Amino acid sequence: MSSRIRLGVVAAVTILIAFLGTAAPAAAHGFSSVVYADITGGDDGRLRTKLQLEYDLYVVSAADAAHDDPLFRAGTAAFEAGDARAQAAALNAHRKAAVDYVSRRFSVSSQGGGCTPAQSGDFTMGRKDGVPYATLLLDWTCAGRGEDHEVRSGLFPDAETYVTGTRTIVTYDVDGRTGSAALDAAHPAFSTHQTWYERFWEFFRLGTEHLLTGADHILFLLALIAGSRRLREVVLAATSFTLAHSVTFMLAALGLVDVPSAVVEPVIALSIAVVAGWYLWRLWRHGGRATELRAAHGGHFGLDRAGWTRLGVVFCFGLVHGLGFAGALGIDRAFSWTLLWSLLVFNIGIEAVQLALIALIFPVLTLLRRRAPAAGLATTGAISAGVFAMGLVWFTQRVSGL
Repeated sequence: MSSRIRLGVVAAVTILIAFLGTAAPAAAHGFSSVVYADITGGDDGRLRTKLQLEYDLYVVSAADAAHDDPLFRAGTAAFEAGDARAQAAALNAHRKAAVDYVSRRFSVSSQGGGCTPAQSGDFTMGRKDGVPYATLLLDWTCAGRGEDHEVRSGLFPDAETYVTGTRTIVTYDVDGRTGSAALDAAHPAFSTHQTWYERFWEFFRLGTEHLLTGADHILFLLALIAGSRRLREVVLAATSFTLAHSVTFMLAALGLVDVPSAVVEPVIALSIAVVAGWYLWRLWRHGGRATELRAAHGGHFGLDRAGWTRLGVVFCFGLVHGLGFAGALGIDRAFSWTLLWSLLVFNIGIEAVQLALIALIFPVLTLLRRRAPAAGLATTGAISAGVFAMGLVWFTQRVSGL
């Protein structure tokens, strides 16, 4: 393959990756929101929900729905000032608009009919991942006392145009059953009577969707695949990444580790650039010659010192990616076997997508390298260059807050 054609391949793939990257949010999971709902039931048949909602989004949505300009002005001023007391005061001063917004978009019903909410106490403020969250307590009185309840959430829908892809993470201890559920626009409701396999599918789906919609995690995996010349290399790299992110994912989701997203997100972006840049450095070091790249491997598992160093780097960055996965799931609750089960299934969904991507992409690159070594190097180099560029762009954006 001529140098001109190779340069054309590099440019085309780099532009494609850059286009896909800029089409995604600058932060791994930006422009979306997570609502947290904890539901408990009493012997009197009443239910209590503890709802935690992202403050600035809540103020804007509730004020817009009620055409309440004073709520908007007071709420946004308190948010910009970073004053938690003023934030709570703004919601409490306009509690009708704030509660009405939630009661129209979040509901509980039983077999005997709908349940009526009433606010319990004042609004309070807290923080999640460095972001102000408002806490609203609602007590629900149900017309009948059925054996199961249905919970439905349509909070902060895409149609409001403020965020996209809002999820409501529900934990419940109702009707003698405990568990977790993840609600979104495609799956807005669940029943406390759901079976174990329904819960399995729900969190498996959430894990697969999270990885498929997380451009940064996909580009990191793509950099690993492009930089691996043999199957054992990509298997060892993927295994190292999996082990690392599984550890921090579980610890963070169970509340045992807490690292601010302002630290996690830039490091994830940096990890993308480093892993892709590692392969580009190897290409430069060996002058882009496939024979020398193949000869550079040796030792245990077919890896030289550089190969083992790469595995160590991938493992360390995998620890940080696990924190990102946990932040996306957003469950913040004391340990329970039911919660552990949900987390494991979510992780299985992530791994299923990882394995599928490796199974689809790696054989194609391997075949290209064998049939046309120069074209294979040009393609993997272009992939790595595009990923490297996007990693640096995201890192700059996340550090600067743009």
